[in-house]
Amino acid sequence: MLADRIEGKWIDTFETVFALCKVGKGEPVAILSETQSRQLNVHLAELALLRLGASPFHVVLPTPPQRVAVPVRSTGASDAIRGLKPAIAALKSSGLVVDLTVEGMLHAPELPEILSGGARLLMVSNEHPDALERLLPDPALMPKVKAAVKMLRAATLMTVNSAAGTDMTVDLTGAPTAGVWGYCDRPGTVAHWPGGVVVSFPGANTVNGRLVLDAGDINLTFKRYLQDQVILTIENDYVVDIAGQGTDAELVRRYFAAWDDPAAYAVSHVGWGMNPAARYEALSMYDQRETNGTELRAYAGNFLFSTGANEFAKRYTLGHFDLPVGHCTITLDGTTVIEDGNLLGELA
Repeated sequence: MLADRIEGKWIDTFETVFALCKVGKGEPVAILSETQSRQLNVHLAELALLRLGASPFHVVLPTPPQRVAVPVRSTGASDAIRGLKPAIAALKSSGLVVDLTVEGMLHAPELPEILSGGARLLMVSNEHPDALERLLPDPALMPKVKAAVKMLRAATLMTVNSAAGTDMTVDLTGAPTAGVWGYCDRPGTVAHWPGGVVVSFPGANTVNGRLVLDAGDINLTFKRYLQDQVILTIENDYVVDIAGQGTDAELVRRYFAAWDDPAAYAVSHVGWGMNPAARYEALSMYDQRETNGTELRAYAGNFLFSTGANEFAKRYTLGHFDLPVGHCTITLDGTTVIEDGNLLGELA
């Protein structure tokens, strides 16, 4: 168990990231948190912003009651604000929002209005600062992520295959795509730290095939390395069959079913990790309460497949799986960009 105390080196880490976000002297910076936020990170953010001469202020909301019968984890869609207009007004009038909510605001319904005021938003993933320190953003990653975004936006067809048996296609025509390298320095932009991922949100009826989650792949909702294969059959975006023996398949089946919501079975986004500093083995190094697993989403070369909400396909649900899958080969319009889990060309 890591000690939850302020360390000077962690103030330095937060200060470096905020400097990359071009926080200026006197700039109003909102520190957004909730009562169940990791208070260590809230304090580190405040101290680092004060070092830079910014004018930080806190927007703290009560963590809302559970609205569903199952635990909600790692959705990126915090409901802490719940449409509260005074809170939104405070956030949108700031220069930077440091998002320290438990789930994060990446897919929260209030995000577009917050950004409309010109604010930029940095989601600090709910990690122990021990991990954030190791995953300090590297500006050298930015051009590689931008190149990946450009490739995905230009492509019409993604194919994903693996020796384990994955064989799926994604029609990328018109799919919104975003890339994150760990910091945001322009008005109206969003980033998360740790960074190093690129994702596309396919439209309706565009994803088909078989995805084999092999032993050693990761279910980040459960914060668990798989011990046995779980095989998902996907038809027109929806998981229609879950095959496999043992605990892993049973957990997946039960969690899907618990939502009693067809949208929970649908594809949210597809993409890959690009951060060479992110470690595949890191999930084994932290107690579950110490990690949100963003590092595992970003480890270089994984195929990041997610189910759940996809606002671009007009599907909304709190049911969510993030599944980093290793040893896949990904092609875009016939050009291989990842081979057996290794980034190729200008992405490497």
